[in-house]
Formats: sequence, structure tokens, C-alpha cells
Amino acid sequence: QVQLVESGGGLVQPGGSLRLSCAASGRTFSSYAMGWFRQAPRKEREFVAAISWSGGSTYYADSVKGRFTISRDNAKNTVYLQMNSLKPEDTAVYYCAATQSPETYEVIRGEVDYWGQGTQVTVSS
Repeated sequence: QVQLVESGGGLVQPGGSLRLSCAASGRTFSSYAMGWFRQAPRKEREFVAAISWSGGSTYYADSVKGRFTISRDNAKNTVYLQMNSLKPEDTAVYYCAATQSPETYEVIRGEVDYWGQGTQVTVSS
């Protein structure tokens, strides 16, 4: 069993930056692909970014490409999402996700085995 706990959300002005963290429990974290999803009010949950078990492969939604960066530190059982040049349309609850697969394919398709509880990100002036 893997438990995921997100942190780092908050209120930021347009053009600002935030870094989300997701701390995972469990010895098998380093063998899992990880990802971030988000859900805005009255919208479906959508894929944001994914990273393979080693960090060697990453994938992004077109809406965040070039602005967001996903990374991981397996020694700390933590995955990060650095968000730059934030826009009001990035406002959402952001969820950390893990899949019992080393590569990103399942995460990208939303085939997730574990979810975090979510952290709110609000981009507003």
C-alpha cells in the first residue's frame, strides 16, 4: 500500500510560481511511475504531468508544457511539480498519483493505483 500526501499549494498571482511536493510512503516508491492531475471547478480531472521510475522519462499535457516541470527524488520518496508562469486557468485542486508500473504510459492514460488527497492552487490577482 502506498500513501501520497501533497503540499505546497496556495494563492499566487498570475505569472508567479509554486512548487508542489508529494511525499510517498512505502518501500516500492522508487519502482513506480508518478504523476500529477488537476481538477478545476465543474470540470473533469485532467492529466498534467508524468515521470518514470528513474526520472529519465517525463511527459506533459500541452496546456502546461514549457511552464511546469515534474521531478522526483527517490531517496526522499518525493515527487515535485514546479509550476512557473502560472495563469488563472491553472486554478484547480492538484492530485498526486502513482501507478504500479515503472513507465509513464498508464499514468498518462489515467490508469492510477494510488491518489493523494489533493492540494488547492489558486491563481488570481
